[in-house]
Amino acid sequence: MATTPAFKTNGQFINEMPIGKFFTLEKVTPIGALQVRKHASAGVSLYWRYSIGNISERVLIGVYDSGAPPKSLQPTKKGYSIAAAVHAAQVLALAHHSNRAIGGRPAMVKATAAAAKQAAATKAEASKQTLQRLLDQYCDHLESLGRMSHKDARSIFSLHVTEPWPKIVNLPANQVTGEQVADMMRRVLELGKGRTANKLRSYIRAAYQTARASRSKASIPVAFKLFNVVNNPAADTEPDESQNKADKHPLSLPELRAYWKAIKEIPAFKGAILRLHLLTGGQRIEQLVKLQTAEITADAITLHDGKGRPGKGARPHTLPLIPQASAALKGCKPQGIYAISTDGGATHLAATTLSRWAVEAAADIPDFQAKRIRSGVETILAAAMVSTEIRGRLQSHGISGVQARHYDGHDYLEQKLSALKTLFGLLDGTEKSNVLPFRAA
Repeated sequence: MATTPAFKTNGQFINEMPIGKFFTLEKVTPIGALQVRKHASAGVSLYWRYSIGNISERVLIGVYDSGAPPKSLQPTKKGYSIAAAVHAAQVLALAHHSNRAIGGRPAMVKATAAAAKQAAATKAEASKQTLQRLLDQYCDHLESLGRMSHKDARSIFSLHVTEPWPKIVNLPANQVTGEQVADMMRRVLELGKGRTANKLRSYIRAAYQTARASRSKASIPVAFKLFNVVNNPAADTEPDESQNKADKHPLSLPELRAYWKAIKEIPAFKGAILRLHLLTGGQRIEQLVKLQTAEITADAITLHDGKGRPGKGARPHTLPLIPQASAALKGCKPQGIYAISTDGGATHLAATTLSRWAVEAAADIPDFQAKRIRSGVETILAAAMVSTEIRGRLQSHGISGVQARHYDGHDYLEQKLSALKTLFGLLDGTEKSNVLPFRAA
């Protein structure tokens, strides 16, 4: 390989060198040499050349700039001085030399290419793990746990995230910001749906928390880990507490008595299921209609409560039956899989159908809604001195506290039965009590 004659400067030699051949200008510390080559266009390229084992490679540094300051170690806009080229070659040489044990520059290039490929694959995968996918997967997770809330979550996500915010839902989930979630909530608030805005925040927050917890909680499907969620954007927002007030409008004792009178003589299946609903304490309709025939015994039924703590499956909820409730259940003629059915137990009665039948039966009660039955039952039992705990056990409210969740194994069937007998006495007018026919504000 030709080298620069000792009596000429690098600049002079480059000007006079022939086209197309490589020449070594000088050695590079700690390994290799700086080489140069002139092109037919009169441009000149600078290279660092090195060898390792049987491999020899020229690494392009850049274009030679004859007008660059001779001692400058940084390239100009046009290219490199010889000093700058030597400096750049030394950086390459040092990296190669310090990594000779793993194969030097060839191994480094290969590792860099592999890392770039992995980074591209990670980026491509992240682009698939969108907010939309996280929300859909969260709803599927709720459904797999038997949570009825998955339907509400799907509806809210569809109406207030997917449709109005198409660009945001297609962002990687881990790139969504708290400000963007707040904007979603603001839009719902401006539609006059404050409670829905809070529920939207709650569902998004829970979806992100599930993804975060998947890193350390084995019971959460591993697919949630793919979202690579570290921060929860919904946690950076604030709910509107004024919108979280309970909609208290329970049926009064006279209204519940009027409703009982209206359904008491309704014949066949329709009347039977309406009576069963009321005489078991106004259970959640979505749960009652899913009662399975296998969950019926001579004196009790077992429902499965899908509400409760996030990440937990449906909780068994056993209810004793007073004689009148047993008669109502018998009138439903349980068979097949589902006890509350119009097709022999193949499918269960729709919750909306039961609610509609209740509204039709209560045509004479102002502003009647089926959900008022449940709050009405609790209200009159409270006035009849049935304790908060027993009312909660009867209607399967959340059971809080370490003692209740982990140590109290009592089934409370006797207490529930007593409460249901009290309820029937109040409805049928056979029990005297200090219940006042009040309406909650």
